[in-house]
Amino acid sequence: MSHQPVIDGFEFATAGATQEGTLSISSFPRLQDVLVSDKGEAAYTLSGVRDERGRPSLRLKVHATLTLRCQRCLGPLAHEVDTDEILVLAASQAEIDADPVTVDMPSRVVAGKEMAVRDLVEDELILALPYAARHEDCEARPEGHDREASSPFAGLRGMMQRKH
Repeated sequence: MSHQPVIDGFEFATAGATQEGTLSISSFPRLQDVLVSDKGEAAYTLSGVRDERGRPSLRLKVHATLTLRCQRCLGPLAHEVDTDEILVLAASQAEIDADPVTVDMPSRVVAGKEMAVRDLVEDELILALPYAARHEDCEARPEGHDREASSPFAGLRGMMQRKH
């Protein structure tokens, strides 16, 4: 998709507008270093809403499958992302900094006249990345591989036994 959707944050939220679309995984430059493959698309739905305190907000739903590298076996790992977040808009960073931070508070973002939807979606994908991606039932070594023989101390043990 060559056209990158852009919204006016406060206007979009106040109007209760909705935008849906898909973006190519290859269009997210900050994700490229953690991906094994940049094939596929991220589907998103962006809606203008008000949070529980009546502040203009964006509700962003993102669904994608990212191909990461398993940190155990180093093979490809399909990681499903399915987020549904409320982003409360602020006029400035100072407004965000003035709010006390609590664990259950929604995310805050500085609204602009030209907010790139791609950047919002990419932020959600980055936040959904696991700390250490790995298969649930993955073995770092192939089956049948003798773990004791591959120990760096196994050679020393053999040397010590020959001296005695």
